[in-house]
Amino acid sequence: MPTARKRARTYDPVKIRKAVEAQLGHVRAAVRTLTPEQLALPTRLGEWTVRELVAHIGMAVTAVHRSLERPAPPRQDATLLDWPFVTSASSAAIDDFTRGVAERHPDLDAHLGDVERTLTELLDTHPGSRLLETNVGALPLADYLVTRTVELVVHTDDLNAAVPGLDIPYDRQALAACTRLLADALAVKAPGGSTEVRVPPYAVVQCVEGPRHTRGTPPNVVETDPLTWLRLATGRLTWQEAIAEAKVSASGERADLGGLLPLMA
Repeated sequence: MPTARKRARTYDPVKIRKAVEAQLGHVRAAVRTLTPEQLALPTRLGEWTVRELVAHIGMAVTAVHRSLERPAPPRQDATLLDWPFVTSASSAAIDDFTRGVAERHPDLDAHLGDVERTLTELLDTHPGSRLLETNVGALPLADYLVTRTVELVVHTDDLNAAVPGLDIPYDRQALAACTRLLADALAVKAPGGSTEVRVPPYAVVQCVEGPRHTRGTPPNVVETDPLTWLRLATGRLTWQEAIAEAKVSASGERADLGGLLPLMA
């Protein structure tokens, strides 16, 4: 796992909380409209149907609840930028947990309603500085909420891909936080200053070893849109597919990011 020596940027905890609550609200509003036939549709996530995907979204949010039920760790021993690199290690346990949630909650709208209500109560009760025991180590609650924007935005995209015409909106702050965290994770994985990766309007990062440019247009530039970036970063889209479909522009000998992606799988 790459080691992030320091957090690449700070996030406004008030905006992040609103973003998490807003994106969860968008998902719940869409789930309320799904028919049994739509809930049974396949997704791009292995054997999961839409039902399991929705259950997983609820599970991802209640990771906050489960962490707050445990005693606070004595000290912080992880950073926000460590998180993207550890998620795949828990994939088997996540699959089992998700299927259990789907079985226990046949009424997914009611389940997400409970998740919304209890999340609000918990965030009203606990300060952002409260340390949580998470899958990456001890993190402040405020930082862990940033990771929930990734879970919510990426899986909103999965839902939209699975159900034609669903078109769940993306909260702007949630999409921005997700984009920035994944862009910063790339800079951690491939430190350097020879390549500039642009994901307008939310993120610009320098990465990849090599000559560092100091002024003017850098010799190696990659540019794409936020949804394409998160699909690349999480393995929903390959670098080769993105290039072939003109979803990414890449110029310069160090602009090929295919060997660095995905960041999360």
